[in-house]
Amino acid sequence: MPHRSTAFAAPHLALTTLAATLMSLGAQAQTAGDAPAVTPPPTPEQVVVTATRGGKAVEKIPGAVSVIGRSEIEAQGLVSEDPSALLAVQVPGYAPSRQKLSNFGEGLRGRNALLLLDGIPQTNPLRLGGREGYFADPMIVQRIEVVSGASAVQGMGATGGIVNTITRTPQTPGTHQTVELKYSTQGHSNSQGWKAGYMLEHLSEGENPYDVLLYLGKREQDIGVDGDGRYLATESLHEARDAYLKLGQQVGTQRFQLMLNQFHADGFDDWVDVDGDRATGLPTSAQHGTLDWQAPRNQVRSTSLEWSDSDLAGGVASVQLFKQTFSARYTGGVITTFQDASLAPTGTLVDQSQIDADKWGLRSSWVRPDFGLHGLEFTGGVDLLHDTSSQTLTMTGRTWVPPLKYRSLAPFTQLEYTWNDLTLRAGLRHENSHLNVDSYTTLAFYGNREVQGGTRDSAKLVKSLGGVWRFGDSGWSSFVSYNEGFGMPDVGLILRAIKTAGQSVDSLVDLQPIVTYNRELGLAWRGAGASFSASVYDSRSSLGSQLVVSNGIGTVQRVPIQVKGFEFSGQWRVLPTLKLDASYALTRGRTAAAAGQPLDLDLGARSQGPDKLVMAGQWDFAPDWSSRLTVSHFRPRNANEDKLSGTTSLAEHFSGYTVLDLATSWHSRWGDLGLGVENLLNRQYFTYYGQANYSGGNDDYYAGRGRTFTVSWKRQF
Repeated sequence: MPHRSTAFAAPHLALTTLAATLMSLGAQAQTAGDAPAVTPPPTPEQVVVTATRGGKAVEKIPGAVSVIGRSEIEAQGLVSEDPSALLAVQVPGYAPSRQKLSNFGEGLRGRNALLLLDGIPQTNPLRLGGREGYFADPMIVQRIEVVSGASAVQGMGATGGIVNTITRTPQTPGTHQTVELKYSTQGHSNSQGWKAGYMLEHLSEGENPYDVLLYLGKREQDIGVDGDGRYLATESLHEARDAYLKLGQQVGTQRFQLMLNQFHADGFDDWVDVDGDRATGLPTSAQHGTLDWQAPRNQVRSTSLEWSDSDLAGGVASVQLFKQTFSARYTGGVITTFQDASLAPTGTLVDQSQIDADKWGLRSSWVRPDFGLHGLEFTGGVDLLHDTSSQTLTMTGRTWVPPLKYRSLAPFTQLEYTWNDLTLRAGLRHENSHLNVDSYTTLAFYGNREVQGGTRDSAKLVKSLGGVWRFGDSGWSSFVSYNEGFGMPDVGLILRAIKTAGQSVDSLVDLQPIVTYNRELGLAWRGAGASFSASVYDSRSSLGSQLVVSNGIGTVQRVPIQVKGFEFSGQWRVLPTLKLDASYALTRGRTAAAAGQPLDLDLGARSQGPDKLVMAGQWDFAPDWSSRLTVSHFRPRNANEDKLSGTTSLAEHFSGYTVLDLATSWHSRWGDLGLGVENLLNRQYFTYYGQANYSGGNDDYYAGRGRTFTVSWKRQF
């Protein structure tokens, strides 16, 4: 289970995370939610979170925070290296994994989360294609920080929260090499998988140390089977490769750092789907075959150059210049939307789409403690983002979504005051956005409409306010917070589907930004051997964005959205060798069928996950031996009974399921040995989105993965 906290983290959690945060002064310059910032070493009672712009002890953050440490990442990696599966187990409000290349529908508290890699946005602001979840190998990750709920501090896209992946930095002087090997099987043909990774770490000694980290890794996974031994559908990941390099140099109080990460993921090119049957409960399967299009693919390259100074005018200054390129190719076929009688007879044209995004930007901040008053901390900075996104049909060279040229400039400031057991925080961020789109023509399916290009500008002052009260030495604390989040609707979906003649970009009110208002109240307690945290929240947006599929055609509707929820997490150290964890999340989202209508629709599976209960027990049953059993229970959900969009029923039905995962590790003299078992009881079940999505057909009725054994060996020398 994660180092999870609503207002406080338990001391034994802090000790685990401490290993991830204590390092040389140069390594302390690394932050994740911002450009690097050097912070003093945390005390043993602190879990330091950097996703809030500048390292901050979790007990001073007015909000729900989850910190997934290296030990949790490694334990989950024995079961599955799916990043969404890790988040679903560790973060209460995160929706279940689809177990596919796509993370579409895997929301956080019913909304989209801003995904970051060392502060570099991985989420595409204008064309959210559901492929942004795969961008790094778990081996290079030190920890993951999740701030649930709308966030003004990180800016555009954080309407549901922040998922900040922080990469590793060498912490021990000298040169160290690590080799990792994994092999998995389900005991069936075409179900094997393997992974090989090599990591080199070097940290020099001396007054101005430098550090180097290099990682090369490759993973392959065959098609696999469900609990009944039937082949799974083909949308899952087949092969992944990662090349990662980080170089750092400390010069006095300054640190310079260069990071490059290139991640490549491929789907299957020698398997084709076999339709299932929703009426009879037969899942979509696969068989060997030849594609008439190229295999699905993800390519992500992230680069950053960072500078920080731990003592600039009495504060910590940091600047990060970053660039990220993203390309996602989707499954092709004879797709109705792609048909054009001028190119081929209707019903025969094969095509597939690809999203390309190129972004660069700058993130800067200055954090000054005791800013004219003891206990008062000032944070200020400015963020700049340039993004160009488009979607093309690769086999015919047609434009589906024209290049969307987006620029965002956002200065921000925040004040935090701590007086005895009270911490108060208030912040402002001024989002200034500019969108430019050239004239273009829609596809034949939409009538070959000429759309006049234009620009759209928006400006919004988003606010945050909160406080944490610690009740002396009793172990109790509470927080209250109000946060606003800013994001753009999926502009690509809106512009590609225009069917009315005479439209222009600058007259489409649907391009107005999404502003989310999140109110939250939390309570926490921690004792010597146990802790818990709980919170209730209310998240609202008067102009949200919902994709509605009617009669097979998807359109974006700008309608109000309201999400209410309750989250709980707790831990109990029963014995020195036995620890129990539990978390529960209840989510209730509502929206309207159209603008101006009441909120009488349940938020669908494209946005909201089911209620879930996760329980885990970790038993260190012998010296150097540890075993963890995790039980994940996703509650049944029935939504929008007798509700229609056109003639399409919006009803969603999910029967729920429970799966058990087991991970066992042994730290031996020959290296770290591990055994993981996913779906221990070989449960036959349907994934949440595959079963609940009301617009699903027989081609995407996906079953979950059956029992899978993974053995691993890792050795450092």
